[in-house]
Amino acid sequence: MNTNSNDGSAVDLREVCKSYPVGGRLVPVLRDISLRIGYGELVAIVGPSGNGKSTLLNMITGIDHPTTGEVLVCGAAIHAMDEGRLSRWRGQHVGIVFQFFQLLPALNLLQNVILPMDFAGKLPPGERRARALQLLEIVGLSDQVDKLPSAVSGGQQQRAAIARALANDPPVIVADEPTGNLDPSTSRDVFKLFDDLIAAGKTVLIVTHDSELACNVPRRIEIRDGRIALDGSCVEPVELPAR
Repeated sequence: MNTNSNDGSAVDLREVCKSYPVGGRLVPVLRDISLRIGYGELVAIVGPSGNGKSTLLNMITGIDHPTTGEVLVCGAAIHAMDEGRLSRWRGQHVGIVFQFFQLLPALNLLQNVILPMDFAGKLPPGERRARALQLLEIVGLSDQVDKLPSAVSGGQQQRAAIARALANDPPVIVADEPTGNLDPSTSRDVFKLFDDLIAAGKTVLIVTHDSELACNVPRRIEIRDGRIALDGSCVEPVELPAR
């Protein structure tokens, strides 16, 4: 099969299956997932726990590899990359926002945002501090840059994590339960940041159990038993035909 993506899709999954060995047998988690997401789309991935949502994100970020099938992101066949090449590619093309923030506790917020730039080497060293300051200002943390993560609220840590995900200006942002540890008001603020990213031309994929957030996203993909059960809007979901 041709592994070049010429249709302008930011994300293109082709018949992706993923199984894990458990007790001497392979247990399927993703089953024949084919999915295209265009540049500039905001997509919520929903469904019950244990049905494959986070595994799907791991395919898209290259954190994990499919058992079979192809994964193309920004035109690159990441399923075929070795770990060294994949790590370099990920640092420049995908920003990841985690539920538990994953900020380094010994670094202040500014240093946490600069760190991905140091790893990727995408910007000259003299420009990295200014970019980090700009990103922290965008997420409303310009007065918190010298504080350690433990000295700010959970919502502020998540804002800093979003700034860090944007450090290398990646075209794709993926977020795994980004509002799972936040109160409703802060969750809405974080969602507004994702909305702003779409306006700036980013592609954003969010795994969430937050029904309010999911129903305010233009496209909602529901995963059940490792398959795409629904793909459409919250108001008028389109049920896919049975296989």
